[in-house]
Amino acid sequence: MDTATIRNVALVGHSGAGKTTLAEALLHRAGVVPRLGRVEEGTTVCDTEPEEIKRGISLSPAIAPFPWKAPDGREYTINLIDTPGYADFAAGVDAALSVADLALIVVSAVDGVEVGTEIVWKQCEELGIPRMVFLTKEDKPRADFHRVLEQMRATFGSGLVPLELPIGEEEAFHGVADVLTEEGYAYDGDGTHHTQALSGEVADEEKRLHDEVAEEIVSGDDEQLERYLSGDVPSVDELEKALVHEVRDGSEFPVLVGSALTGVGVDRLADYLCELAPSPADRPAVVRAGTPDGPETEVVADPAGEPLLYVFRTVADPFVGQVSLFKVLSGTVRNEDRLVNGVTGTEERMHGLFRMRGKEHTNVESLVAGDIGAVAKLAATPTGSTLAKRGQTVHVPAPAKRPTPYALALKPLTQADDDKLSSAMQRLVGEDPSLAIDRNDWSQTILRGTGDTHIAVALERLARKFGVNVVTEDVRIAYRETITRTAEAEGKLKKQSGGHGQYAVCQLRVSAAERGEGSAFIDSIVGGAIPRNFIPAVEKGVLEQMALGGVHGFPVVDVKVECYDGKFHPVDSSEMAFRTAASMGLKEAMAKAGPVILEPVALITVRVPQELQGDVMGDVSSRRGRIAGTDSLPGGISEIQAMVPEAEISRYVMDLRSMTGGRGTFDARFDHYDVLPSHLVEKVAAAAKEAKDPKEH
Repeated sequence: MDTATIRNVALVGHSGAGKTTLAEALLHRAGVVPRLGRVEEGTTVCDTEPEEIKRGISLSPAIAPFPWKAPDGREYTINLIDTPGYADFAAGVDAALSVADLALIVVSAVDGVEVGTEIVWKQCEELGIPRMVFLTKEDKPRADFHRVLEQMRATFGSGLVPLELPIGEEEAFHGVADVLTEEGYAYDGDGTHHTQALSGEVADEEKRLHDEVAEEIVSGDDEQLERYLSGDVPSVDELEKALVHEVRDGSEFPVLVGSALTGVGVDRLADYLCELAPSPADRPAVVRAGTPDGPETEVVADPAGEPLLYVFRTVADPFVGQVSLFKVLSGTVRNEDRLVNGVTGTEERMHGLFRMRGKEHTNVESLVAGDIGAVAKLAATPTGSTLAKRGQTVHVPAPAKRPTPYALALKPLTQADDDKLSSAMQRLVGEDPSLAIDRNDWSQTILRGTGDTHIAVALERLARKFGVNVVTEDVRIAYRETITRTAEAEGKLKKQSGGHGQYAVCQLRVSAAERGEGSAFIDSIVGGAIPRNFIPAVEKGVLEQMALGGVHGFPVVDVKVECYDGKFHPVDSSEMAFRTAASMGLKEAMAKAGPVILEPVALITVRVPQELQGDVMGDVSSRRGRIAGTDSLPGGISEIQAMVPEAEISRYVMDLRSMTGGRGTFDARFDHYDVLPSHLVEKVAAAAKEAKDPKEH
């Protein structure tokens, strides 16, 4: 295979725009699948996971390669990457765009530009990825090509170049008019087309649009523009050649139209992907040599170069184990090649290379630069790794990790589930690196993700793929406790039960330290009131009680504890007695010292359209938030910074999406602890007590 005939195309767009159905139509038109699968029936090539079929949406990127013979007579391989449109699974879009050479933005001719379209367009723009647009669902009621085209131009600028016009619309849609060649194509029931003379309004509009498009294309080339203005009209071939360069440079964005269900325009879309989309050879990969922050260099997709692979996704397959999906950035990789992981330093054997089409595996002997393939059972190659010859350490800058603002705590149902939970969670995160796991002060196992649906899907996969069943509960907030004034108390233990008794007395003085300073134990004993060998036991008792909890049951912070006097018994005193006495004394002293609960406060940064700034700021204030500042960003975006208690933002990701129609984003990081308002103390303390001992409640 020739690298120049490979096209790596990510299908991106708003959820429900028709990406998976379009992928199915392309595969069917190429003869790869005998009949069209349907998303509603769970029979498509790209949506194969039970969780996807259940919800009727794509949840992770799926590879769907197909061969295509283009009008130039050459045989091409188009590697489609179908991506999720739902916001919770945007990390799948990140993975797809990291290896795609073109983003095909799928827009519904009925619904037009939606928030997901805007987000992914901006993402492609920032990444410098060439774009084409396919306006699908043109056969549906309320489809309106002209309305949506104007909407796209208003949103994305004048670089949108319509190469086709619909012939008919809604139920009457049956063909397309080619703007460059000025020919009409009517479609038959099997998805093939034949020429049709253009007449009436379509012919007039096509002629007008041809002149507009020609002028738009030549405006990007000074020499051609000068010829055009002097009356030298460029040929169709000249216009297409100019458009190829402008698509690659990201200055022009062709717009095509069709219907994935009826097949109108689908074959011409495949033709245009071959003709206009850049090949991997046109877009060298940017890598870092030596270390992840080493000097940047470009790697050209040359089949004769040194082999270099980038693993962009890992899948846990129930039959073959871990499957690593990769793009060959350079060289040619062959079965049984041995390559070294640039991250872990482990040598891996490339045994049993194959292509994936949905869940179908097709074995191959080799893969050339630019192609996408897969291999099973790489022992130490997580997502984001590179594989190269020994001695070559190369890193590919990975997509920025998505924030994980939504979290739930997991409780295994049985001991068997508990035993398997840790390893299963590691495999789950290996498959979906946008998840995160940690543990908190309450020893809860926390699963973090981008939203509630993301977590729900992860737990379904945890049960189905790894056989681990859990129930969920809210993540407990990491409250702390401190004091507001100085107080003294006596900790006394006196027990006699035959033989040696237990006797210890500690006089303790507690005082507040500066916020964030930490706690301290001060030994002020003089005159042997407590023997020196028992002082460490006193300190240990104090620190243990601080960790166990103060008056309200939360860990104690920022408290100075001074032991200034005490008593002992030469026979009945022991380390254990002094530990216990110190613990009792601390609890009593804190109760006298104006105890308060401290709650964690996060600094959140919210980005929303400017017209929504007031609503969002009002909502932040209702969450006991304090606005720290606002800023105006390019593109009509407002950035709001605020201090908000963590307890108030556990579901904020969903609330913000609802409030802003999906246009708002935020990230949060712990900033400091602050005193919990008095009217909330009883509620928080009661909840903590119930969590510690639920049987009493």
